[in-house]
Amino acid sequence: MPDKISLLPDHIANQIAAGEVIQRPASAVKELLENAVDADATEIKLIVNDAGKSLIQVIDNGSGMSETDARLSFERHATSKINTIEDLFHIRTMGFRGEALASIAAVAQVELKTKRESDQAGVLIEVENSTVIRQEPVAMPTGTSICMKNLFFNVPARRNFLKTNAAELRHIIDEFTRVALAFPLVFFSLTTNGQQMFHLEAGTLKQRIIQLLGSNYNAKLVSVKEETDYLNIHGFVGKPETAKKTRGDQYFFVNNRFIRSPYLNHALMNAYNQMIPSESFPMYVLFIDLDPVQVDVNVHPTKQEIKFEDERIVYAFVQAAIKHSLAQFSITPTLDFDLDASIQQLPSIQQPFTEKQQWATKSSSIFEGFTQQHQAHSISSSPGQSERPWKSLLDELPREPVPGQEPDFRAQPQNTGFLKSVSPASYLHDAQHTQINNTYILVPSPAGFLLIHQQAAHERILYERMNEALTGKPVATQQSLFPVSIDLVPADAAILEEVLPELRLLGFMIEPFGNNTYVIQGTPADVEQGYEKNTVETLLDQYKHFSNDVKFSKREKLIRAAAWQQSIKPGKRLTEREMRILTTDLFASGQPNIAPNGSPVFLEFKNEQLDKMFGR
Repeated sequence: MPDKISLLPDHIANQIAAGEVIQRPASAVKELLENAVDADATEIKLIVNDAGKSLIQVIDNGSGMSETDARLSFERHATSKINTIEDLFHIRTMGFRGEALASIAAVAQVELKTKRESDQAGVLIEVENSTVIRQEPVAMPTGTSICMKNLFFNVPARRNFLKTNAAELRHIIDEFTRVALAFPLVFFSLTTNGQQMFHLEAGTLKQRIIQLLGSNYNAKLVSVKEETDYLNIHGFVGKPETAKKTRGDQYFFVNNRFIRSPYLNHALMNAYNQMIPSESFPMYVLFIDLDPVQVDVNVHPTKQEIKFEDERIVYAFVQAAIKHSLAQFSITPTLDFDLDASIQQLPSIQQPFTEKQQWATKSSSIFEGFTQQHQAHSISSSPGQSERPWKSLLDELPREPVPGQEPDFRAQPQNTGFLKSVSPASYLHDAQHTQINNTYILVPSPAGFLLIHQQAAHERILYERMNEALTGKPVATQQSLFPVSIDLVPADAAILEEVLPELRLLGFMIEPFGNNTYVIQGTPADVEQGYEKNTVETLLDQYKHFSNDVKFSKREKLIRAAAWQQSIKPGKRLTEREMRILTTDLFASGQPNIAPNGSPVFLEFKNEQLDKMFGR
């Protein structure tokens, strides 16, 4: 029988290897920007067209390369950073594997121009499909210009898997932001389709953060700076009020290299314990500097995952540094030990505690429950009273959705006793509505009562209306008498551009005004006047929150974000008429008992359950 194993041709092997490094246009942007930084450039310009699909160009004023080095740079594993195996454990530069240019040349058409200061002329090299097709001298200033055209032109299947231009541009902005944050002393610019999106002058880290993440952080940053023999930590964290529903503005750098580390993120979240709401994420830009011997950066092709020699030490240092900074700037809560003088005048303080009162207290069942070991939760029941009613009641309540499991929102509604026993619309019209804690609505039913969560109910109503709007029944728009302008950071502007067509169907009339500025001409009718800007900002923030879940389509993310943003929040006082309208609309919807996130909208308490709870 013939042999089955054969060596792959070089161009196919290169394309396969390129898939590890160049997954999308943003991957090439990252590699090219890091190469420019390694060349000691003080000015780096990034130019992209069609979200990098047709053009990615990086121009720098760095040291440049000789003709021989320029030719060798396209060979796989050709690098100037490593000579011995020991060098691999002393890496302080960004790129070192010698894979970036070789991978790019395998899946794109590349034009490289480079010149050293000591050379009279530079060199131009054109590479296509890993083959040099042109090489000649060229006149140019000192530095390097690398132009990458038609990404994946020779791998059409990979090109078909790329997302929309707006989505790919967001990934490019993310990579640009990470490199620009790591090197605030370097000038960076980003131009897309002929329009300059970023112009970042060299400056301090705080200035760079405000330029990239928004001026709203200007007065809300807390400086972090701790130096030890083992490692140094510096950077900024946001005050608790800057916490958002998304992890977007969170950056860890180790030796100036951006990394992803759930372990270190957990240390930082612990430092904010009890200072921010649950499921909220603080902003931070933190740099950890330590001996490269203590870090292994060569564990992933993108070099965004690293290993520390001793993770526990780094964890403890990060947590302690954040806590110290927050306390130093009086951010952490303090205990008030001042005792109100009026408390001293209470009878329980002034009058003696007699022996008779002590004996009566110690002989009570409540005292025994709190003093016996493991019995702090025990409350004795009256003779003959069973504990079963509580268990049976809990068994009949709706279960919480399983974490990580997406609920089926289009399943048939559950036939609860209330829905089966009576027509909700006719009954709710005459039922008395009572609001509890400005969060829940209590409505009597023929067999007991319903406890409705007002936000969950409103989310379900809005979700179904918006679903209809995106399938051919647009929401009415309320024109603004005085249009409001909103300035966004480029990353948020890219998201808004992506969802603008769907937002128009949901009642938002937003027009671009240039330079990441937009004018809000109109909003849905239920958005209060004066809150247009806050509405759009919150909507984008919530959309990014849902974008972390890949199970949802763009439309589903947008509907959920808009429904959450426009829904009535806990703490809102409602009139009886508003409560009546809310419950009527809820039970007129297709699935009144399940919120868009899968949690229950209402609980039904039956009379027989209540009787059992009271032992009747």
